[in-house]
Amino acid sequence: MTVPLNPPASRYLPCVGREIHFMDWSPAPGVPEAPTVIAWHGLARTGRDMDALAAHLSALGHRVICPDTIGRGLSQWSPEPELEYCLAFYARIAVDLVNQLKLDAFHWVGTSMGGAIGMVCAAGPLQGRIQKLVLNDNGPQLAETAIERIRSYAGNPASFATVSELEQYFRTIYQPYGYLSDGQWKLLTESSTRRLPNGWVTPHYDPAMVMQFTHHENDYALWEEYDRIDVPVLCLRGVDSDLLLVETAETMRDRGPRALVVTIEGCGHAPALNVPEQLTLVQRFLTAGS
Repeated sequence: MTVPLNPPASRYLPCVGREIHFMDWSPAPGVPEAPTVIAWHGLARTGRDMDALAAHLSALGHRVICPDTIGRGLSQWSPEPELEYCLAFYARIAVDLVNQLKLDAFHWVGTSMGGAIGMVCAAGPLQGRIQKLVLNDNGPQLAETAIERIRSYAGNPASFATVSELEQYFRTIYQPYGYLSDGQWKLLTESSTRRLPNGWVTPHYDPAMVMQFTHHENDYALWEEYDRIDVPVLCLRGVDSDLLLVETAETMRDRGPRALVVTIEGCGHAPALNVPEQLTLVQRFLTAGS
């Protein structure tokens, strides 16, 4: 992983009345300034999943903002989960965040749910401000079997007596991410662990976030939004993904913004954006034409 010259700052801002945590990676000094990048994580994860990408891009002159979605990581849990755990509210948070940061134009890289938030924003409230969009194993139509799998486990996260056991659990369920070094597995675990009242540890998210699937059943049906996007789109699809099907990715090539679709070998859902090949793909897409 690229070592950033400036360590990231851990910051908090109130967005739509909820405290949102994000890592703020400054561009390397002396490097020509490049557009800011919003890097948004997946459903049950945190912004620290974007560390490798953020370090790589910041060394090349980008400022990279990596939020924790409400109900994840160090961001506030929603007091109204049935209303606020949905793409529309996440998009409102994103708009408030970039407004407070005074970002008029920027790129967006989103893994899974983070990509869906990016599509909603690029098609609506942030249209004209998002310049390029990277969808990491996400599209405007998701496989029902995969959604059902997510629904079945997300509301009842596993817990363990030790952090080491939790790490082994993460290594098992996130095996589709592809290669992670031992240090990266440790970071993934330590940055997404919370301790329960009984002393055990569990993934660091609000189990009520599963209400997105029970109260907003069609939240991820986004062809209408996809067709309104008018900026370049890169779609990375894990070759073994059970969420973004081949036929959906192929359709994405032919309609709306006509995404550039690249298949990532050795991954399912979703590529971890942590190895040179994936980092270079994203970097080249974001800098093409600049």
